[in-house]
Amino acid sequence: MKTAIVILNWNGVDMLRHYLPSVCAACPSDACVIVADNGSTDDSLRMLADEFPTVQTIALPQNYGFAEGYNQALRGLQAEYYLLLNSDVRVEPGFLQPLVDYMDTHPDCAACQPKLLSDAQPEQFEYAGACGGFIDRWGYPYCRGRVFQTIETDHGQYDTIVPILWASGAALFIRRTDWENVGGLDGRFFAHMEEIDLCWRLRARGRQIVCIPESRVYHLGGGTLQQGNPRKTFLNFRNNLLLLYKNLPDEQLHRTLRWRWLLDYVAALKFLLTGSAGEAKAVWKARRAFAKMRRSFTPQREENLRLSSVAHIPEIYPHSLLYTYYVQGRKTFAAMVKELQK
Repeated sequence: MKTAIVILNWNGVDMLRHYLPSVCAACPSDACVIVADNGSTDDSLRMLADEFPTVQTIALPQNYGFAEGYNQALRGLQAEYYLLLNSDVRVEPGFLQPLVDYMDTHPDCAACQPKLLSDAQPEQFEYAGACGGFIDRWGYPYCRGRVFQTIETDHGQYDTIVPILWASGAALFIRRTDWENVGGLDGRFFAHMEEIDLCWRLRARGRQIVCIPESRVYHLGGGTLQQGNPRKTFLNFRNNLLLLYKNLPDEQLHRTLRWRWLLDYVAALKFLLTGSAGEAKAVWKARRAFAKMRRSFTPQREENLRLSSVAHIPEIYPHSLLYTYYVQGRKTFAAMVKELQK
């Protein structure tokens, strides 16, 4: 089997019924579609058996979250490539071939992603991955096509294949050997930013990550936790600190964490002043959780630094995204790149 298209589902029977047909229709003969059910309590498995009998299923005994759910689902799957695909993604016919072709001819590339567009507004990029992901010096993620809350309309402005730091977990195409070599996703993240951690580890070890805009998919987004949900805020802030601790070199770590202490509490204050007390509390809880968990991540940090072969990762923006966006008013990826080229 060339490619295993694996969709992780948790109580998403309606999502599967709506989005799975496009995936099945676009699945070539050398690939298969697998739904890994993360301990759902709805009728997902029965619906799949009745309405999609050709789709393989993996029934996990509990909800492991996104990260460990995929680790469990992919364990032992013998395919050259894995495509981790969200259950709320609609794909175009032929979307898979450009990804396979690129990876087949670029053995130095560990993972890639298609162009992610919004299923609700197909002319716009989708928040979760757009046209490939990056982070700034303080760990804030952004994408070609989406910087903070500014989401661009797709005019073909990012239709080139470029190196990126991270490929979106909504549609992550990865070589099985690379997945296994770094141990897959970190299950302790549960959900959110686990794909950034995975790709950062690969990139630091000299592997390439790219976006292939010729391949297009349409992502609904927010199917499990909507923006503004305190649980999502907690996971995003906690996991962002964990991935910085796991992956930053010694000479950058302490200064970055000091700045993040200040910036996180500024964010909490902003949440509080704008009537989002639950999110403000989530930031505080996230920092407490990071402080408790930090020591347990030290062995993985030491391993990552020991195996790193890239001293400088060019896909990490060397400036503050907050300053660039809010003070300089550069609110698109193209404007940021133009400034760097001066």
